[in-house]
Amino acid sequence: MKVDMKFEVAIVPVADVDRAKAFYTKLGWRVDDDIVNGDDFRAVQLTPPNSAASITFGKGVTDATPGSFRGGLIVSDIVAAHKQIVVSGIEATEVFHGSPFSPEARISGPDPERKSYSSYVAFQDPDGNAWIVQEITQRGPGRELPK
Repeated sequence: MKVDMKFEVAIVPVADVDRAKAFYTKLGWRVDDDIVNGDDFRAVQLTPPNSAASITFGKGVTDATPGSFRGGLIVSDIVAAHKQIVVSGIEATEVFHGSPFSPEARISGPDPERKSYSSYVAFQDPDGNAWIVQEITQRGPGRELPK
């Protein structure tokens, strides 16, 4: 028997919990919880709009170095997503295609054919945790997007 396992939460290391919370709420992410337990523990969980997965950060949550997280977000319209990010006051790259991992291999503008998995935007939170936003409009079998 196979047990369903769904990826639910990523731990993002930050130096300043309130600054990180302000950044992610500026992006329009929902605050799910903000738990404080004494002076040594605080956990904040936020979820991007319509996402099944969330992020958690805080004090006493991880010993990872702030800025060491790398994450990916999926959107159906990269141009609209870029506009929303920038209008929120967040600094982001232009929309690009080519390599999302090598800035030298990035080509300005979305993929000319707007193929899924081929157009991107990148941004960082105040600690340097990096996010790649990727346009996906069609997935392969078994990976269909929810309706």
